[in-house]
Amino acid sequence: MFSSTLIHIPHASLHIPESLLSSYVTDIKRELLLMTDYFCDDLFSAGVEMLCAPVSRLVCDVERFVNDEDEIMSAHGMGAIYIKCSDGTPFRRVSEEERQALLRAYYAPHHAKLTEAVDKRLSAFGHCTIIDGHSFSACPLPYEADQSADRPDICIGTDSFHTPTALRDFAVSFFRNCGYRVAVNRPFSGSLVPLKHYCKEKAVSSVMVEINRSLYMTEDAVKSDNYRSVKKDISDFIHEIDEYSYTKDA
Repeated sequence: MFSSTLIHIPHASLHIPESLLSSYVTDIKRELLLMTDYFCDDLFSAGVEMLCAPVSRLVCDVERFVNDEDEIMSAHGMGAIYIKCSDGTPFRRVSEEERQALLRAYYAPHHAKLTEAVDKRLSAFGHCTIIDGHSFSACPLPYEADQSADRPDICIGTDSFHTPTALRDFAVSFFRNCGYRVAVNRPFSGSLVPLKHYCKEKAVSSVMVEINRSLYMTEDAVKSDNYRSVKKDISDFIHEIDEYSYTKDA
């Protein structure tokens, strides 16, 4: 369905091209288990257009800023191209030439599609609402800034320029009314907006929804009995946000 809402799923893919496997110096399966937003491409599927990254974040993380000097996670070796594991140990050998090739192959095309999708909505509706869909580990991983063991069920991530207060409050209220423990910008903060519009175009709204993986899957990435219930709640949220997107400027 073409509407003013766009779903963005950057970290659900498990695909690592075989030609790249030799560049990794650690156990990829372990990092995939820890770092992948398992099933988010299905959990956030609700009949609204969705844009998913074509490869694992372990190949290229399209959610990061492309330039390391702009990306806070690059200090941990986890910029757009990861060179360290989630525990800070060496992860991958990548030359600057190889880094640029990966960005050209995966980062640039993905962001071109994202920008085009947003522009189409601005042209058709005068505004666009991005739902940035993620999941997070029930226990903090070593690289994470927030090491509190008291993690919420749902994290709502906001951007000071692109997340209207009403949108943030709606998201928080919706999931709290579903019975979830909800936090804002904890354990993660922010929400993706294409660089073309970032801090420039107020008509582009964005909100990040992060789901605690313990709600819907086991530690070894098997769907739990609660999976369908969580998926329905997310679907209902997306449909209500879609309606909100049409009416928020009325």
